[in-house]
Parts: sequence; C-alpha cells; structure tokens
Amino acid sequence: MRRALMDSGVIVWRQLIQLPRIPEVVIFALIQPVLFVLLFRYVFGGAIDTPGESYVNYLLPGIFAQTVAFGAVASGIGLAEDLQRGLIDRFRSLPMARSSVLVGRTVSDLLRNVGVIGVMLIVGVFVGFRPDGSIPALGLALVLLLLTSFAFSWIGVVIALSMKTVEAVQSAGFIWLFPLTFASSAFVPTDSMPGWLQAFADNQPFTIVVNAVRALCLDQPVGHSVWLSLVWMIGIVVVMIPLATRRYRRRTG
Repeated sequence: MRRALMDSGVIVWRQLIQLPRIPEVVIFALIQPVLFVLLFRYVFGGAIDTPGESYVNYLLPGIFAQTVAFGAVASGIGLAEDLQRGLIDRFRSLPMARSSVLVGRTVSDLLRNVGVIGVMLIVGVFVGFRPDGSIPALGLALVLLLLTSFAFSWIGVVIALSMKTVEAVQSAGFIWLFPLTFASSAFVPTDSMPGWLQAFADNQPFTIVVNAVRALCLDQPVGHSVWLSLVWMIGIVVVMIPLATRRYRRRTG
C-alpha cells in the first residue's frame, strides 16, 4: 500500500511538472469556461429569469461544476495519448504498482482543477459574481467540486481504456457530458423545461451537485442536495475504479 502511494505520488509529480512545459493544456482548459461565462453573462443572461437572484450569481456555480466535469475529457485524452505513445508499456517495465498510473493521473487532474477553479472564481468576481456564503460553506462547495472532478475523471479513464484512438476518446468523452451539463440547472432553472426533461434534469447527479454548490455559495437552504451529491460522487468512484482497473489490466496485460 505504501509503495503504491509513493508510486502514485511520483506519477502525480510527473504530470504536474509537465504543465509549465505545455502551457496550452492549462490555457485551453481556461478558455472554454471563460467563453461560457462571457456568453451566458452578456448574451443570454438578459433573457433568462432567475427569481430572487441575479443571473451572474446563478450562473457561476454552474460554470464551476461544468469546468471540473469537462476536465474528465482531458483525463481520458491524456491517458489515451500515453497508451498510444507506448508510455504505459514503459511504466510496466518498471518496478512500480500498476494502480499508480491511473491513481496518479486522476489525482493530478484534480490538483490542476484546484487552480482552474481559482482562476474561474477571479473571472466570476470580475463579471459581478458575489458569493455570500460563510467560509465553511464555501470550503464545502470546493470539496464537492473536487470530488466531482475526481469521480468524473474516472469515467474519462474508463472511456480512454475502452477506445482505441485518441480521436475516439475525445468524441466519446463529450457525448455523455453535453446532455448531462446542459439538461441541468447549470444555466437555466429546470422549471422552464418540458415535464419529461425536467424530471430527468432535477434528479441527475450534475444538477444535484450544481444545486448544492449554488446553495452553499449564495447562503441558501441546501436541503438534501449536499448529502445526495456526496452519495452520487462516491458511488461513481466506487463503481468506476474497479471497472477502470479491470480494463487497464486487459489493455496492458
């Protein structure tokens, strides 16, 4: 166990020290959410009614959650590139725990998202976002976002290990994310949707996370959203880690 943790730490460090050498990874990870902020804040925001709250305050928690969710695609693409270049085969020739490759990648992506969320918070404040939750509530919101990042990264890993090319991983990575993020409460209140879509949107995990983060950031009643978010994300991790490990052994065995 200790060896696996140490090997995972080495992989995490390897992933993080690469970032200054390939700054475009971080830059493009930031450009997309910033464009979403500007687009919805200044183009669509005036046409969307959010009773009792300004639209920018309603929007930013959804952008935070969308940003960490889309990070799952980067996790999958990065792993697929390592597989395609033969880097994973070289890791296998070293005396290191096999699980460290997957754990190291998902943890490094989680740490990268800490920085991305920080930058997005600065952008949000610049366009008028004013969180008024308490420090513990804001801390809990950050924990939920990072847990969401970790859980969704494992879905990206499973997709990467199921596809044969990087292009296929990129396409498959967005197919499940688009309906999950847009058919949710991230950008518009779900009560404006048709009944059948609202039933889906209100009960899917992304909406529950967004509602929890929004309530914590804006000092609103959280209801059941926090513990439901924890159940959903922990459940995804519990299911995805064994599935990813099994596929990794088949792919590299």
